[in-house]
Amino acid sequence: MALFPDVIVNNETIPSAAIAAEAQNHEAPKDKPGIAWRKAAQALAIRTLLLQEANRRALTSDPLELAPGRVETEDEALIRALLDEALTIPPVTEEDVRAEWARDPDRFRSAPLWDVSHILCACDPRNQDECAAAGTRARAVLARLDGDPKSFAAAARDSDCGSKASGGHLGQLGPGDTVPEFEAPLRSLPEGGMTPEPVLSRHGWHIIRLNATAPAQVLPYEAVRPKIAQALEKAAWARASRDFIEALAEGAQITGASLEPI
Repeated sequence: MALFPDVIVNNETIPSAAIAAEAQNHEAPKDKPGIAWRKAAQALAIRTLLLQEANRRALTSDPLELAPGRVETEDEALIRALLDEALTIPPVTEEDVRAEWARDPDRFRSAPLWDVSHILCACDPRNQDECAAAGTRARAVLARLDGDPKSFAAAARDSDCGSKASGGHLGQLGPGDTVPEFEAPLRSLPEGGMTPEPVLSRHGWHIIRLNATAPAQVLPYEAVRPKIAQALEKAAWARASRDFIEALAEGAQITGASLEPI
């Protein structure tokens, strides 16, 4: 007996090998591989429904170049052509955009900026001996500082980062400008504060000083209007796509897969 039933959409069987390959693209708990299989079966059942409808309408494909070296497949182009023909998306109006912004203007903020200095004791964290030696060195530097930020620039002369030429100063950083393990302590440090313990990143051990911070600011409507309009357009397209697929499914015979959310 097969572990999973065949997936059949309007008398068209989706090969198990295709579902197994698609399952690689879907997350699931390690102890529940069946969830990935069901997600893959659902995705391929929807794809099959759409391709069947495209063929019923005698649509032709015209693959587009999505990015350098990345061109749509014939199936992707057919599905795009189908959705372009079948979906009618009402235009997003100025009133729609302003109403979405007015629901909670506080959601739309600039990113915070941190003015940062650091001292790096470089190492490969995967090398235990090297990591331990660099950690010992970093703790010794931190002990010499003894919480005194004024001596930070002098201590930074021994840093393994090129910023040592400017007293360890890295300039202004925003979210995503550095590795996550370095960014995390910046969010809780007070202005003028240093990390109480060295921080390990993929580059080595850091002693981090937050010189100053510019908090996130609420952005004016005109600055965020394009972003809100784009989000509303995407949401409208997603709703229309979902409704179209549901309508196709209501008139189809599908076994071995469910189109209900998993």
